[in-house]
Amino acid sequence: MKEVVLVIVFLVAVAVVGLAGPNVQTVLPAKISKEAAAGDIFARADVIRTAHKSGNVTLDVTTLLSSDEKFASGMYQSGRSHFEVTEPYGVDEFMYFLTGSVTLTSSDGTVQTISAGEAVTIPKEWTGIWDTQGYTKIWVIYSEDGSGL
Repeated sequence: MKEVVLVIVFLVAVAVVGLAGPNVQTVLPAKISKEAAAGDIFARADVIRTAHKSGNVTLDVTTLLSSDEKFASGMYQSGRSHFEVTEPYGVDEFMYFLTGSVTLTSSDGTVQTISAGEAVTIPKEWTGIWDTQGYTKIWVIYSEDGSGL
């Protein structure tokens, strides 16, 4: 009798694992390797390439989108651009610049230049002028309603 119970328990366990197996997904950290950070990431099939009216081309890759779709990270590359942010920025964004730089002039006239090897966090309420000759950055964005990701 003991052997029959053990066999039944074993078969039930195998059946549960077999049924759950295909539906279980392993969740992994989102790594950006040295090679990817050096630019290889922009060769990925999921890169978003945008040609702007100004002639500037941007490349954007999302490496992680959280399960609640309110937090994301990735890499971005842009050529020369200049634009005014007249409405609040809309998302909280951390940026670490790998190459190039950006000059941010806040609406009160405060000027900050963030260069390669430096980071900046822009709050969702920020307004001002964004000016760059070009850059590559790692970005991390939080958006309470999930927009802007």
